Amino acid sequence: MAGRVDGILLAGGCSCRAGVFKMEALVGGKPLLHWGLEAMAAACARVIVVAGCAAPKIAALVAGRPGVELVINERYVQGMLTSVQAGVARVSAPRFFLLPGDMPLVRAAVFRELLRHEDDIVVPACAGRRGHPVLLAGALAAAIMAEPPGSSLGALIRRHGSRTVEVDDPGILADLDRADDLERIDAALRARSRHE
Repeated sequence: MAGRVDGILLAGGCSCRAGVFKMEALVGGKPLLHWGLEAMAAACARVIVVAGCAAPKIAALVAGRPGVELVINERYVQGMLTSVQAGVARVSAPRFFLLPGDMPLVRAAVFRELLRHEDDIVVPACAGRRGHPVLLAGALAAAIMAEPPGSSLGALIRRHGSRTVEVDDPGILADLDRADDLERIDAALRARSRHE
């Protein structure tokens, strides 16, 4: 692994479309948040978990986990960029990953594959579709923090340019938005556990 790397796991949303607080929903036998956290922790020296809505529930989910730092984004109602910025403000490593907390199917191998590339921004793709996690150079932190309200990390990535790395993992595209996604992702995680 090329140098120390931090991870930012975004868990600041309210899960309005899912009908339940999805970060604590059980999928594959454990809370949704734990899947992304554990995959990220396998590659990162430290994982910064950004909470916003229902912060006490997120705090309970990460309590006692070594190498995990909880950050509360008080501005979460202003959009995902504010959670990205809250996490980026705590980054101290030369590079860092960003992953939405509702993507439990991403495998640890994806993080390791992205780390093989030295570009400022590295984005995984599966069958030509770009997904998450995104790997960024710590040198971009100031630019991310300066991004104006109403903008997005995607806007900065488009301006800066990035390397796309094809990976054999459709989990980089699978997030959990609605209640019926819970059942589908639960089945996928259980099937994967049986084959590993």
